[in-house]
Amino acid sequence: MEDNAKMIESLYERAMDYGKTSFDLVKYKTLDKSSDVVSSVIPHSVTFLLIASFMIFLNLGIAFWLGEILGTAFYGFFVVAAFYGILGIFVHIVMHKWLKKRIYNYIIKMALK
Repeated sequence: MEDNAKMIESLYERAMDYGKTSFDLVKYKTLDKSSDVVSSVIPHSVTFLLIASFMIFLNLGIAFWLGEILGTAFYGFFVVAAFYGILGIFVHIVMHKWLKKRIYNYIIKMALK
């Protein structure tokens, strides 16, 4: 009877060790994946901010330049806004599914890496 109790106790301790080890493994895998995602998001964010700043100043310059050509400053802003409106409609109608698929695949690739 004592042998059975010792075997059950030994089995219970092994199961507890296995559970703790499995939990630690999941914890470390999660930490690895999240640090990988964050470490790739931060450089992309910095690059995005730099490109966005460049684009803002470029668009302001183009708007003021077109406004000077057209005679009134706000006409240049209307032309630039119309350009981006048409571009946005084009992207939404023509490229929406393609962009969604590319972003979806990139996120999955990063998560399974």
